[in-house]
Amino acid sequence: MLPSHSLGERIVVLGPSNAGKSTLAVALSAKLGIPAIHLDQLHHLPNTDWQPRPEPEFAALHDAAILGERWIMEGNYTRLMPQRFARATGAILITSNHWRRFARYLRRTLVNRAGRAGHLEGAKDSLKWEMVHWILVKTRDSGARYSRMLETSSLPVIECRTAGALNDLYRQWDLPPRR
Repeated sequence: MLPSHSLGERIVVLGPSNAGKSTLAVALSAKLGIPAIHLDQLHHLPNTDWQPRPEPEFAALHDAAILGERWIMEGNYTRLMPQRFARATGAILITSNHWRRFARYLRRTLVNRAGRAGHLEGAKDSLKWEMVHWILVKTRDSGARYSRMLETSSLPVIECRTAGALNDLYRQWDLPPRR
């Protein structure tokens, strides 16, 4: 596995919903002293039940964020990946079993920790059937699609395809433990 410094100071963290992107971004931020940016927080209006911003507003927030000199940016939003990849210096792809991701989604909607990595300010997570379908059906194999996208980039990439591989990354890079 590549050392963390080989990814530079503008790192994208990609992967399907509830794979652990936000948690990893926060851990990397703490370890490297680089700000974490959660795209879901830019895409959704605070103090709502995950209501999206108008697309031009979100795109403007995204494009302003990637201009920063140092960031760890987690989230997908495929339509904005070209400009993000053009500014990034490295990438991490996390994939995991869709049932594991579904269990994480259930836990996060039932527990509702306001301090959870990537939590939307003022929002209370609620179980949404659209999200269940998104995790179990629609994005079941999105990790492979993201992997193909990263192959065409010139970025150094680390892929964690299993929970064990992600745990190894946390250990090898001496990252703060996940909660």
